[in-house]
Amino acid sequence: MPLTTANSSSLAACSLSEFLSLELPERQFLLEPVLPEQGLAIIYAPRGLGKTYAALSMALAVASGGEVYGWKAPSPQPVLYIDGEMPASTMQERLLGLSNGSDSALPSSHFFQLITPDLQQVPMPNLSHSAGQRSVDEFLNGVRLVVIDNLATLCRNGRENEADSWLPVQSWLLDLRRRVLSVLLVHHAGKSGDQRGTSAKEDIMDTVISLRRPQGYTMQEGARFEVHLTKARGVAGDGVKPFEVQLQQEGDALTWTVREIEEAEQDQLRSLLAEGLSIREIAEEMGKSKSAIHRLKSKL
Repeated sequence: MPLTTANSSSLAACSLSEFLSLELPERQFLLEPVLPEQGLAIIYAPRGLGKTYAALSMALAVASGGEVYGWKAPSPQPVLYIDGEMPASTMQERLLGLSNGSDSALPSSHFFQLITPDLQQVPMPNLSHSAGQRSVDEFLNGVRLVVIDNLATLCRNGRENEADSWLPVQSWLLDLRRRVLSVLLVHHAGKSGDQRGTSAKEDIMDTVISLRRPQGYTMQEGARFEVHLTKARGVAGDGVKPFEVQLQQEGDALTWTVREIEEAEQDQLRSLLAEGLSIREIAEEMGKSKSAIHRLKSKL
């Protein structure tokens, strides 16, 4: 690469003509269309919604060359999953259920590596500090995707709503991207429904995935939520259309069902109409205007 630089430890620069003449490889995907190569993504949701299930499913899809939510991994790629809070027995149960419910073969041993607290002899690293970042370096050789689950437990530095507290993590993420790694961050949503803390977290992200509770959700339904892409570089059309998913258990297997949000709303409307509720009552139950309910009803 024809770069102008004083020495190997200094910054490099190239002219416009040099840069335009570079033969750069086309950017591919680890999980199309939401996780590009050298990509940074964040997935966030209120506590207890199922974001770890979602992140584990995405990681397994990448590691096995599989599919989740209609997002496809072109080929198996090595994944390092760093878990900051889950009991080992719960993590084992979830991974076993998701693996049993997958159409893809179990990833080979070196394609899915897990760091989880109960298996450590030392405290989990603080990835906001250089010492913590260095502690995971030895596990990154050959890895293409790093999943950090979650920011609250693994990046402990100052107040979440202060942009300066985010800067050490941001610098590390950009360095990982320079080293041709992709990163998926798992984070909590705040009371407003947006990701908790400073919005500066989203500035460098290629993809921001928001998981939201559907109207009429009950705890008995388990992991059921809407998936919204609130930021997705290079993605358009149906690729950014929100949808609803629900985790189903059959025996020892966990599988996802996916449907369009409008389809889910129509099913809820049918149920409420069958119960004899009025349009006004249904509008209040579903959090919509009466005119929106009338339009939805006309499509049934």
